[in-house]
Amino acid sequence: MVQNNVEKGALAGVRILDLTRVLAGPFCTMMLADMGAEVIKIEEPGKGDDTRAYPPFINNFSAYFGNMNRNKKSITLNLKKPEAIALFKEMTKKSDVVVENYKPGTMKKLGIGYEELKEINPGIIFASISGFGQYGPYTTRPGYDIIGQAMGGLMSVSGWPDSPPTRTGTAMGDILGGLNCCIGILAALRNREVTGRGQSVDVALVDSVVSAMETIIQIYLVEGRVPGRIGNRYEFIAPYDTFSAQDGWVVIAVGNNAVWERFCRVIGREDLAAHPDFASNPVRVQNHEKLAQVVTLWTKERNVDDIVDVLLKNSIPAAPINDVPRIVSDPHIAGAREMFVDINTPDGGKMKAVACPIKFSETKTRVLTAPPKLGEHSDLVLSEVLGLDIADIAVLREKGALG
Repeated sequence: MVQNNVEKGALAGVRILDLTRVLAGPFCTMMLADMGAEVIKIEEPGKGDDTRAYPPFINNFSAYFGNMNRNKKSITLNLKKPEAIALFKEMTKKSDVVVENYKPGTMKKLGIGYEELKEINPGIIFASISGFGQYGPYTTRPGYDIIGQAMGGLMSVSGWPDSPPTRTGTAMGDILGGLNCCIGILAALRNREVTGRGQSVDVALVDSVVSAMETIIQIYLVEGRVPGRIGNRYEFIAPYDTFSAQDGWVVIAVGNNAVWERFCRVIGREDLAAHPDFASNPVRVQNHEKLAQVVTLWTKERNVDDIVDVLLKNSIPAAPINDVPRIVSDPHIAGAREMFVDINTPDGGKMKAVACPIKFSETKTRVLTAPPKLGEHSDLVLSEVLGLDIADIAVLREKGALG
């Protein structure tokens, strides 16, 4: 690694070979690329990342792929060819991180697993994302987001008591796996600065979901009670739930008795503050159904923004339940926090993408380059990284190593 460059980002000088596709892996490497790492995306010739064919499309270009793969370079390698494997090994010698999300054992079969690569680069960090991890009785099972959410327990507690187990509205298992892999890579880079040695980073989608279950699992471990689906309310605090308004839904979170007393004043029900059914948080939780009826009598007569405004003015936590149009026009989220950014498409067009959520004071994250065309940077990378000339690259192409 070279010294950080403020203009290029916190990870300037870090080179990453990215063998991932679809979501968990590309999300991880997108975060690293936004923070300034050089990410070289290695794709299958003729096809590339599956998400190149996923909607929505802008002029036949996948915005799904674009959002996850901005700031990256793309080269094509046919890893079934020994020449391509040799190229990959040479690139590993001059790189800091390899990230992959193949089925466990695939990289080893190709001769480019961690044990093989650390022999040629002892400082290499080899990060793997899979459904169940690199060891254990389930390691060879296929892993997808919905499987991670199911086996990690998230679906068992999502929904209402009379509803079936429910997947979250986005691929949270994949996102959690990608975040954990990103964290692991950053920690391994820091450790290498101290020890000079690389290591493998093993992240499983199921493990990532299990770790995010936090208090839900602790309830069972401590009390022996199996938590179930309870909708949007919180088991230990009330009112802490969603409530219907005239024009939508609102969240109200009354975290303690002082907030409860203020809430009672705002809704004109000071009598409830000392009512035996509601005077303390434990009894409010016990009587949550009756309490929800009281709150809803007040909210259903008002619109969302008026409810949120009056509650926040009285230091009572509240928020609208935003749909996507509200999110992308919100003055805080879209405005001040700059959570949406314009990026170029490979054909020179423009698209909106979700920005990096990590905000730095010095090494700001940026989208500097458009998502790449398939194999767009093959010649450039092989020339700059490995010093190959045009003739060398032509020979590799003839042998099918580059597709």
